Amino acid sequence: MSDAPAIEIDVLVEAPAWEGVPDAESLVTRAVIAAVEGAATEYELDIEGAEIAVMLTDDAGIRALNRDWRGKDKATNVLSFPTPEVARGGGDPHLGDIAIAFETLEREAAGENKSIADHLQHLSVHGTLHLLGYDHEVPEEAEEMEAMERTVLLTLGVSDPYAETEPVSQAS
Repeated sequence: MSDAPAIEIDVLVEAPAWEGVPDAESLVTRAVIAAVEGAATEYELDIEGAEIAVMLTDDAGIRALNRDWRGKDKATNVLSFPTPEVARGGGDPHLGDIAIAFETLEREAAGENKSIADHLQHLSVHGTLHLLGYDHEVPEEAEEMEAMERTVLLTLGVSDPYAETEPVSQAS
């Protein structure tokens, strides 16, 4: 993780529940850097001086964001808001924002027998990859995104989050 571009990561802890995860900010920062480095290495991205903001919120906060920005009035685990290409082309170093909801993350981690720390790193990687242009709307893109997630998470010492699932191309 030494040759990747330097980026600035701002982590805002908005919900008190995150106080129960004392290393949450460092886990997020480490995961975001690893995702940027993985994608930069794979695609030779030039994101020197880039900025990413991450908000650690709760289900109510992420539900409001999901409702206001995506028209979906429900909580979710992670949301990514990439900076529009036109702004990036104009020299805006801000790649975008990520929001992660504590209760949903905690529920999913428990349901999948994962630690909160591992799931937090996974969602941080996932959100960052969305900011870098990855998506999972079609099977081919989902396979590419999952492969990058696996690669990045391996560098972080996090188990493959997709090991127990069917390959994307076979999912219904």
